[in-house]
Amino acid sequence: MTRNWKRGLLLGALSGELAAAVSLAAAELVAIAVGPQASPVTAIGGTAIDATPVEVKNWAIRHFGTSDKLVLQLGIVATLALFAAVVGVIAVRNRPAGVIGVALFGVVGAVAAVRRPVGVGSDAFPSLVGAVAGAAVLWLLAGLVRGRARPAADGAEDGAEDPGEPAGAFDRRGFLIAASAAAAFSAVGGTVGRRLNSTNAAAVASRDAVRLPAPLSAAGRVPAGADLRIPGMMPFTTPNASFYRVDTALTVPQVNADTWRLRIHGKGVTKPLEFTYQDLLRRPLIERDITLTCVSNEVGGPYVGNARWIGVPLAELLKEAGVRPPSAGGPADQLVARSVDGMQLGSPVETVLDGRDAMLAVGMNGEPLPFTHGFPVRMLVPGLYGYVSACKWLTDLELTTFADYDAYWVRRSWSPQAPIKTSSRIDTPRPFASLKAGPVPVAGVAWAQHRGVDRVEVRIDGGEWVATRPAAEDTADTWRQWSHVWDAKPGSHRIEVRATDRTGSTQTEDRKGTVPDGSTGWHSVVVTVE
Repeated sequence: MTRNWKRGLLLGALSGELAAAVSLAAAELVAIAVGPQASPVTAIGGTAIDATPVEVKNWAIRHFGTSDKLVLQLGIVATLALFAAVVGVIAVRNRPAGVIGVALFGVVGAVAAVRRPVGVGSDAFPSLVGAVAGAAVLWLLAGLVRGRARPAADGAEDGAEDPGEPAGAFDRRGFLIAASAAAAFSAVGGTVGRRLNSTNAAAVASRDAVRLPAPLSAAGRVPAGADLRIPGMMPFTTPNASFYRVDTALTVPQVNADTWRLRIHGKGVTKPLEFTYQDLLRRPLIERDITLTCVSNEVGGPYVGNARWIGVPLAELLKEAGVRPPSAGGPADQLVARSVDGMQLGSPVETVLDGRDAMLAVGMNGEPLPFTHGFPVRMLVPGLYGYVSACKWLTDLELTTFADYDAYWVRRSWSPQAPIKTSSRIDTPRPFASLKAGPVPVAGVAWAQHRGVDRVEVRIDGGEWVATRPAAEDTADTWRQWSHVWDAKPGSHRIEVRATDRTGSTQTEDRKGTVPDGSTGWHSVVVTVE
């Protein structure tokens, strides 16, 4: 391998990386005008999420938690970096072929952006403009690496290339100037683009201006004794910053409440309705403590939280639109909620109208919804897993049937109807904790939304089940804390927990994964007592 060949290889790879960086920076800048959803990384990432098998998604959630989207984005960037290096090396030997490689990436990004559920033709512009910018940079840098063509040797065709090394003298000064300019543009342009695309000033201002009205039906104080305040346990009310987030949005939608609209339409709707954000705030609001659970929550997992929500009763809106439940002859049995990012979740109409506190939430723990949790409006239906009921960034409600339409997650092997299963979790002691012999507090939470938790039991090393001390219950729609004092003896021990709801149903021991309608099994921890 000659010295020139090595130099061409390294400089070619560097040229490809710089061209890719310029391409992404230019795309981010154009996306400021088009919309953050059109950014190539966001568009390709969203397409990757949609195409990822359920098992892989569950694996990512288990191992990376709420950082799964960051990991995906880093993976996309790493793949692009490798692709760019290869294209750069090719361009040093054959500039047209390298440019075609850059164009290919632009086409992939453009197609991904347009084919997203809410994609429009203009969403292709950032990727295409980025591809043109990247191609121009690669053409320039590869040409500088190649240098001026040498005169043809006797017996060789004029302009023929030696595949083993660049075509001529390396223009070191020109390459350094061009590479520095490309690096500076990509750093500044990429930073500005990402920052502006991640912050919608009008949306932030619209949220800052919100003053939530006092609810007509307030939740009242949390009962004394509902929060046991035992070290190691989550508080009864989960702070907004600690509340779990599981969704498919790579970029959190920042929706301007001043321009937001909600439409209610579909089968059995005799009076289609449309509301502004202020229309909802002017309606009688209710305030309720409701525990949410994600269907991706493994046994003992963290994707459950309790908050105080303020919102508009959903049943009242549907009744105003003329909707009747199927039991009363209504033609629709599914309510499809759509988000501004194209997500669709389907809830049973009968459940929404059965008297539970289903709502369109506008507030969470005393403040307007955070952007990460659905501002300006999200939907909540107590007792149903979030993937069929808790649509964030809500913008459309359509009445249809389960026979006619499969929502996003149903098309990916999840059950169309998903009541939350009775579950319990040990929060303290932690798995593999080292404890001292004597009285040890064992405590955690249990939930069976819209049925209520009747009792929680623990057992040690497969012995007899022992009733725990339940905390005071707030409502049947919230989780319930519990505690037990264990007289710990030296050795290794296994602690298990199970809950029974108010229907008399006790958690099954059978351990099953989250697909298709939620995990089952007893949570357990193994500890060592000294």
